[in-house]
Order: sequence, then C-alpha cells, then structure tokens
Amino acid sequence: MRLIIYTGKGGTGKTVTACSTAIKMAENNHNTLIISADPAHTLGDAFMMPDVGYEPKMVLSNLHALQIDPVIEMNKQYSTILSYMASTFSAKGIDETLAYEIAMLPGMTQLFSLLKIDEVVRTKIFDSIVLDMPASGEALRYLYLPKLVGSIGRKLTGLFGIFSGVSRMFQPLSKSPARTSVLQSEVELLDRIESLSEIIRNQDMSSIRLVANPDTFSIENAKRAFVSASLYGINVDLAIINKIMPLGSSDQYYSNWADFQKTKVNEARANFFPLPVKEVQLHTSELRGLEMLKINGDLIFGNEDPAQIFYHGRPFTFTTDNSTLRMIVKVPFTERDDFDIERYSDQLTIKVKSSVGYVVNIIPLPAATIGMKLVRAKLYDNELTILFEKGV
Repeated sequence: MRLIIYTGKGGTGKTVTACSTAIKMAENNHNTLIISADPAHTLGDAFMMPDVGYEPKMVLSNLHALQIDPVIEMNKQYSTILSYMASTFSAKGIDETLAYEIAMLPGMTQLFSLLKIDEVVRTKIFDSIVLDMPASGEALRYLYLPKLVGSIGRKLTGLFGIFSGVSRMFQPLSKSPARTSVLQSEVELLDRIESLSEIIRNQDMSSIRLVANPDTFSIENAKRAFVSASLYGINVDLAIINKIMPLGSSDQYYSNWADFQKTKVNEARANFFPLPVKEVQLHTSELRGLEMLKINGDLIFGNEDPAQIFYHGRPFTFTTDNSTLRMIVKVPFTERDDFDIERYSDQLTIKVKSSVGYVVNIIPLPAATIGMKLVRAKLYDNELTILFEKGV
C-alpha cells in the first residue's frame, strides 16, 4: 500500500499536481484512488468530469477519483458527538446554527477528510492513494490525540458506571442527556484516529509532498508543514516548485520576474534540504483535462515512478529533557563560517553563505520553545544542533 499526501498553500497548483501524480501512477500499473476534500469540487474541474462525487468514479484504467464532503462525512458517522456538543452550547443561549459552527473544532473538517483514508485502506481495493489535502495542515495535530486520551477514554468507557455520574452533572447544560451512544461514538472515533495515525506515520507506506510556487508566501507555508510533519514523525519525501517562468524572455518585465523566481528556487532548495526538489515551469495554457495533466506528470517525474519514496529520513529532530529542547536540523553546508543564526519570536533565522551569495532560511519553531531561549548552536557533519533552555 502507498499513500501520498499533497499539501501546500492554496493556488500553488496542488490539485493538478496530485491529479498528474495519480495519472502517472496508474500508467505504472498502480491501482490508484485520488481523493480530494476541497469544497470547490476541484477534481471534477481538473479532470473535466463534472460528475466526480462521493463514490469512486473511474477516470481511466487503474485510476478512480473520489470527491468527499467532510461535513457530510462527519454528520453521517459522528452526528451523535456533534449534536451533543452543539446542544450543550445551544442550551447556554447560543444560536443553534452558530452552536454547530463552534462545535466544529479547528481542523476537524480536514480530520474527517483524512479518516476516509483509513476506510479506503480497510477495503483493500486500491494499492495506492493520492490525497489532495486542504491548504491548512491543522488536521495533522489530531493524529496524536489517541496517544493523549485514547487509553484514558477506554478506561472511562470500561468504568461507565463511574463516568455516567460525571456525565449527568453536565446534563443541565444540554438539551439531550449524555447517553451510552455518545461515549461509544467517542471511542470509535479515537480508534479510527489511532488507526489513521499508524497509517500516516508508517514511513515505508506514507509520504507528505510539499507544493509551492517560487514566492515567499507559499514557500514559508510549505516550510511550516515540513516542520510540523517532522514533529509528528511523518515522512516528507519531495518538494515541488510549480509555475516557474522560463528565463531568457526579451520582455524586461517577464525577464525580471524570471530572475526573481530563480532566486526563490535557489532559496527553496536550501530551505527544503535534504529533500529532493523538482522544478516545473509555468505552462502556456490552463492545466485541465487528462492530456494536459498527463503532460504535467511527465514534466514532473519523467521516467520515474511517482510511487517511489524519494527521501527517507528526519530533516528535523526534536528531543526534550526537563527544561531543555534540542533541535537538530539537516543543513546544506559544513563550515562554521558559512552560517549565522538568530531567533526572532517563534522563528529561527539561519543565514547561509552560498555560491550565489547569502541565502536566508527561516524555520518555524515548535510551540514548546515558547518561554525558552536559544543558548547554543553547534555544527557537525551537516547537522546543526540548536539548544533551547527555560529560565535562562
């Protein structure tokens, strides 16, 4: 089984990249399913097939497409939990429509998009899944939820006689009493998240791939996903820089843009080190339909099989010990005089000397470093070890 998850800022070409990858995988005899949870129904637009919906639709031999609605998915399978949470807020005088919005925690719609993966894997119909993930990566943090509350939740359910007394205390806040079905739904949800977490954190099976344009905003967004994935133990195996303007234009305006983008691509290669980076030039027409998507897939992967794992490792490593946090970063330089390091709020700025001048790499820091100070940085064998301490 192979799972590839594409993530990146909206507008970077993430959907067409995912579609192009899926077509290429199908051509390499992988029985592939591409899934999207974008509310704009982008798979239908990309394949020019307006009837791509909630049931897998054959696009071509070895390739099916599935467009899911995470809100419908949640209502279908976990309406008990959602209704109970919403009724609690509603009983406090909050408008019912707003109560449902509040009950949907940040990242929950993405989480239910991801849970579809667990369902598909269980069917064993497909050997490869490509997921076009919504732009924000909030759902990834829920993959650690079972580790935090899973065992506690099961113990509470096993001791339902004790827990039911606590549940009854909250009944005055809710229009409906807490029932066994609510607790059972919670346990089922935790089990599915735990199963999903095992799938996505299996580095021999699953990879996240970053999609960015040669501009500061999308590269920074992709870097945050890069660091987050490392925090959660998820393998990132490839970065794709899309929509690069060709060099050598006779028009000064386009020539200036092409030169600027070249600089950003060089920065991206340093920022995403040690990941392989693939560059895709801007097409002369809109990327729609099977033929154009196939051409795009060939431009990205050439004769390579997109199902392969392009990188396997830990670009970022985090370890904690009492009041310290140690962060180890893979870096594309080996000399001490080649870099300078500074911390600004929740970001770490590494200024790297390269053959084309200085390249600045800004690394988002994990929330655990809040209240800590950077006390030491040491470079050894392409690894930069940075130590943070509390109370310094």
